[in-house]
Amino acid sequence: MFPDLLRTDASPLTNGHLLGTDSQGHDVLGGLIYGARTTLLVSVPATLLATALGMLVGGAAGFWGDTGLRVPRFTLLTSSGAALLYLTIGAPAASLAAIWWPMLLSASVAGAALLARGRALQQTVAIPVDTFVSMGIVALAALPRLVLVLVAAAATEPNTTTVIALLVLVSWPGPARLMRAETRRIQQLPYLEAGRALGLPTSRLLLQHILPNCWRVLRTSLPITVAALVGLETTLSFLGIGLPPELPSWGRILAASRLSPASWWLIVFPVFALLLTMLAIRQVLSASEDQYN
Repeated sequence: MFPDLLRTDASPLTNGHLLGTDSQGHDVLGGLIYGARTTLLVSVPATLLATALGMLVGGAAGFWGDTGLRVPRFTLLTSSGAALLYLTIGAPAASLAAIWWPMLLSASVAGAALLARGRALQQTVAIPVDTFVSMGIVALAALPRLVLVLVAAAATEPNTTTVIALLVLVSWPGPARLMRAETRRIQQLPYLEAGRALGLPTSRLLLQHILPNCWRVLRTSLPITVAALVGLETTLSFLGIGLPPELPSWGRILAASRLSPASWWLIVFPVFALLLTMLAIRQVLSASEDQYN
């Protein structure tokens, strides 16, 4: 959108500007339209990725618990040693990445083969997946979501991908909590116990028996997550953090009202657009709940 410098702070119904302009001559109607695209391009992918991540970690926590996932001790030791070596030396340069990982993998495999000769190292160790996931959920729940995103966004370069990653980081605990609870419930059902008795692989139990039944619960949380992320993205844009400055956003239109306090249309129309969006999401949520019930 090109600013109209001849009509700055123009009121609604001005010639060529149905909803008026801001102090820099940007059309408010165009900002609302392109801002809706920005909001959808940020909030919807972030919601889908957060739900997928929550399904993954929540399903793992509910299915394996603290004792269900067991790995050989030598594999755990070599993996931990390789990770520690990588962190100690530091991330390799892009030019050395092609030879660094094969060397590190070869060293890990060789070390695993040597350590595997010990009888004690051949024993399996339980990985407390449920404890790790629960600790992550509690840690993120203890921190205010907005403060966490503001600190992380202020420390990074304005980028749409970075904002989506930050929104995913603070949004996955909700779906993970639902997935964990539903997976633990389904595990007690007779058909899943029959599947285990038949020797069905873990992947088949998860993908064909647990996930389809959990998805009915998770899909009801999608509109809530979208609504929360729309509000969070608007807040970041209002504060001028996260998204590149050239991207139009409803939050930036609201922020422009600080330069022109008398321009009431810079507040009314973006707030009205947010209100309609929240009401539409609420209707989707109600329809999902009715379908589920």
